[in-house]
Amino acid sequence: MFQVRIHGRGGQGVVTAAELLSEAAFAEGHHAQAFPSFGSERTGAPVVAFCRIADSAIRVREPVMAPDALIVQDETLLEQVDVLSGLGSDGYVLINSTRTFAELGLGDLDVGERTSGQLLTVPATELALEHLGRAVPNAVLLGAFAAQTHTVTLESVCDAIRGRFPAKLAEKNCAAAAAAYAIVKSQRKEPADA
Repeated sequence: MFQVRIHGRGGQGVVTAAELLSEAAFAEGHHAQAFPSFGSERTGAPVVAFCRIADSAIRVREPVMAPDALIVQDETLLEQVDVLSGLGSDGYVLINSTRTFAELGLGDLDVGERTSGQLLTVPATELALEHLGRAVPNAVLLGAFAAQTHTVTLESVCDAIRGRFPAKLAEKNCAAAAAAYAIVKSQRKEPADA
């Protein structure tokens, strides 16, 4: 089972990101579940959502305490919430930021069993603004996540997006996700269509 924890703030589409990831995995023939956890339901408050992907039925229903991957939609949470809690030495981390891990004060994460590309930052907010005109990084980060982990394909992510949003908005989100996918592929020095 592959477990993902998504951290962000209310209004950034954290819950939607988990649901879209789950839908993309399900479309590829996997079992999947997504659910949120949040306290005060207001814009800007910290929000956490979870997604599990497996090849067999998922019986567990509790929050993801030991994630295989973390998606952090707002880098300011690094100073407020222990977003790295439970992450193993071989876990993936994807952060919405224009800064590097060292610049974020996370340079010591680059140890353990991780390979190149398991610790990435992507300027998701900037890509969202460019493609959508709104600072909603969720779909952008799912495109980057697809390239980073190969857990789901970009095509499945875009299919899930198209199933959720009106056509025009969906295509803008897919373009933003594809841009993030290409950035990650170039960072990892892989062909963009792999």
